[in-house]
This record gives sequence, C-alpha cells and structure tokens, in this order.
Amino acid sequence: MDGFSIGGRPIGPGAPTYVIAEAGSNHNGDLDTAEELIDVAADAGADAVKFQTFRAEDLYVEDSGEVEYLNDDDSIYDIVEAMEMPYEWIPELHDYCRERGVQFLSTPFDERSAAELAEYVPAWKVASYTSSHHPFLRHLADTDKPIILSTGAHELEEVRESVEVLRDAGVTDLALLQCVASYPTPIHEANVGVVETLAREFDVPTGLSDHTLDPVVAPSAAVALGASVVEKHVTLDKTMEGPDHEFALEPDELGEMVTAIRDTELALGSGEKTVLAVERELHEKARRAVHATRDIAADETITSDAVKVLRPGEREAGVEPKHYDDIVGRTAARDISKGDGIQWDDVNE
Repeated sequence: MDGFSIGGRPIGPGAPTYVIAEAGSNHNGDLDTAEELIDVAADAGADAVKFQTFRAEDLYVEDSGEVEYLNDDDSIYDIVEAMEMPYEWIPELHDYCRERGVQFLSTPFDERSAAELAEYVPAWKVASYTSSHHPFLRHLADTDKPIILSTGAHELEEVRESVEVLRDAGVTDLALLQCVASYPTPIHEANVGVVETLAREFDVPTGLSDHTLDPVVAPSAAVALGASVVEKHVTLDKTMEGPDHEFALEPDELGEMVTAIRDTELALGSGEKTVLAVERELHEKARRAVHATRDIAADETITSDAVKVLRPGEREAGVEPKHYDDIVGRTAARDISKGDGIQWDDVNE
C-alpha cells in the first residue's frame, strides 16, 4: 500500500494517524465561533479542521420534508439553508488555521462550493452521501488533489464503483473512511472492522469517520486496525443550538481522543518481535534456566532430584529449560554447588 501527503503531511503506512476535527456547521453562522473551533482543534493536537461548504439549493429538493433523527419541525431544506457557511469566510478560516498550525479542510457538496474552496484546501474530503455522485467525483478528480472519501450508507460494491470512477479519472492519492450514517452511532453499530476490509479490498490508506459518543473506543480500535485517518465532530458545547452539536465532542473530549490515538500508536510499536531494552533486566533475571538444587560431586550422574528449572535472579543462569532433558542423566564434569546454573562445560558428553 502506497501512502501520499496532504499539504506536506504524510498519510498512510508508517505515518501518524491524520486526525481531522470535524467542525462541520457547528459554527452556527458565527465567524468567531468558527475560529474558536479551530482553536479547540489546534489545542487538542488535531492535524486538520474541516468545515462543510454547501448551498441548500444545490443539495436538497426544496419540498424535501423533515428528517426524523433531527427532531425538528422545520424542513430539512430550511435547516440546511440555515447552516450554510458564507463563502467569504473561506480565506479567513484558511489563514487562521495556518496561524494556529492546523490544516484547513472543508467538504464541498456542489461544484460552485468546490470552486470557492479549490485555492484554499490541500485535499478534498467527500461526504458519505456524495460518495456515489460519480459526476461530482470526476469533477473533483480534475483538480488533481488527494481525496478522502467517506463510505457511510453505501454497500461495498458501491464503494468499489466510486473507487473505479476516481481511478479511471486519474486519482492515485485516495483514502477511504468507514462511516456509519447514524447520528449518534451506537457503539455496537460502529463496525470498525470495515477499516481493515477497505484496506484489503482497495489497497489504499483507510480510516474512520466516527459518530459514536465515546471519544476513545472506536477511534482507538480503528488505529489498532491500521487506520491512517480518524475524523470526529467537534463542538464548543453539546447544548448549543443545531443538529450536529449533541453527538460532537467537546474540547476536553477531543483532547482525550487525540491522546488516546497517539497512545494507541505508541502501544502498537514496530510490530517486530524482539527483546526490548525495557525487558533486559527481567530477561536476564526472570527467564528460567537449569540450576542445581543440591551440591553435585564431579563424576556423579545428574538425576532429576539434583536439578530444577528456576529463575536465576542475580546468579548466572544455566542452560535454557529446553535442554533440561539433555542435562539429566549426564555425569558432572566438576563439582557443582547448590544454586549454580548448569553450563554445558559442567557436564560430560
């Protein structure tokens, strides 16, 4: 599997997990709130802050009715229209992200929003509901930017079709994210194992766009399974007005998630099985070896009551336990004191 980079940040095998703080539309139409969300992400150690850029008229049928999960009497069209991010914010949010040391991203939902963003984003994040919009995928592919594609509410074969569209359009820098389109997602429905499935099926970096309420479990599990990208919604306060605040992470939770991801990476280590430096003392003192349990005279036949497999502690260790049966029955080549580790030169052939 080959990796790639987003704005100079490596993505893929061997690179730290790319953590995206999904600000989405949780700015509630206020620029100061949007910049506070950038502060939260930067302070937590996220790699990128992602907003959403759309126009309701390019996204929903006008008489589209209500969506049950939002528990709102307004139509989904009116709700989305109220969540629109002004295009004129884009340069300012980009500059503020750069000032705070995080990458600016925003998901475009239509061609004109993509055109407004193109100068300012180093990569495209494609939302789950757009991932089977093949004409739009081709449009994004023409910009020659890396693409991170969420896969919520799609079957594997539909994901395969989208990947083929992108590859046919020349996209080589691609990551796929497991996502469950449920807000929030019950932890037992997160299906984090799909992170491995996507990597195996498509040989690209994979990750998780997570909507569970817990800040640690699903992201850490994804990293343990090889996730290169983790995305999670963030808010200043879960009680704020708006459809995406309730299931988003508050600032302290985002910090907890980033810490858990980095700790998981450390815990995974190199994958090479060897004796580590931190194990050296107990490697020498606690691994068992063949030792005399009583004094043994030279030329005496060594019997099972005279030797035992014990931990040496500060004493010099004898031969490894796998050689116990090779020691018993031989004669001693010299006097051996109780507690001595039995060496090969202590016994006769």
